[in-house]
Amino acid sequence: MTRRHFVISTAALPLVAQTSAAQPRKRPTLCVFSKHMAQFQWDELGAKAKQLGFEGIDLTVRPKGHVLPERVAEDLPKAVDAIRKHGLSVPMVTTDLKSADDPAARPTFEAMQKCGVPLYKVGYWTYRKDQPDVLSTIAACKAKFQGLVALSSKYGLAAGLHNHSGADVGCAIWDYREILAGCPEKDGGYYFDPGHAVIEGGLFNHRVSLDIVLPRLKMSAIKDFYWGKKNGKWAGVWCPLGEGMVPWPEFFSAYAKAGFTGPLSLHQEYPGGEDLETIRKDLEFVKKQLSAAYGA
Repeated sequence: MTRRHFVISTAALPLVAQTSAAQPRKRPTLCVFSKHMAQFQWDELGAKAKQLGFEGIDLTVRPKGHVLPERVAEDLPKAVDAIRKHGLSVPMVTTDLKSADDPAARPTFEAMQKCGVPLYKVGYWTYRKDQPDVLSTIAACKAKFQGLVALSSKYGLAAGLHNHSGADVGCAIWDYREILAGCPEKDGGYYFDPGHAVIEGGLFNHRVSLDIVLPRLKMSAIKDFYWGKKNGKWAGVWCPLGEGMVPWPEFFSAYAKAGFTGPLSLHQEYPGGEDLETIRKDLEFVKKQLSAAYGA
């Protein structure tokens, strides 16, 4: 290399680095949690979600869901086909499965494999409020989870554990860290919910929880809240995105740096959240956050 070529090449390096850094990263898939569009059947669900600007559906496959567990073999393929017809994906389903002993477990996993749906949300285990024996409860849940994952892994599927505030196991991410210990990363991970994480640890524990889940984050639920009084007692109040206490730039920036591209499931747990215009506004909020974190 001549001196002239060296000078030209090195002079171009900052420009190349700047251009590369400006390239947008691959983003997560924006999904609507079908629970909040329960008034629509499969075809209309896909059509409405597409009109709103979503890219996928987090489909409920559980009692009172869009697909009933007892009919999953027949109905899940039909539901997925009806949704995909509108150009949307179904990257995950929300189930109530907590054990391989559930009669719906194997049919659900068979149908998911047939449809090419790779991820599922596990149901909730609950602490006994009158006698919360934490360690033995976690040990029992871990045994059930191991059995469930041993079955779903045969179909090439991955489970996601959703942290939920209150008396549910997983209110603290440490619960799920213990339950996931020994589980291959490809078979199971976290379905992380920043809203519930901030409820359980608003000052800094939500950040610790985020650092724990990032290496094996499968999907994320998106909802916001603030503290308010109900009947004289403090409680979390769900609200539109950006009106609550969740520090969204912090979470989305961490997702982008970690290279997370899994499903983001948009939840509207507040009154009036099922209104389509309300859902659209929350979706626009998420899109702006993603643009800031992942690139325009």
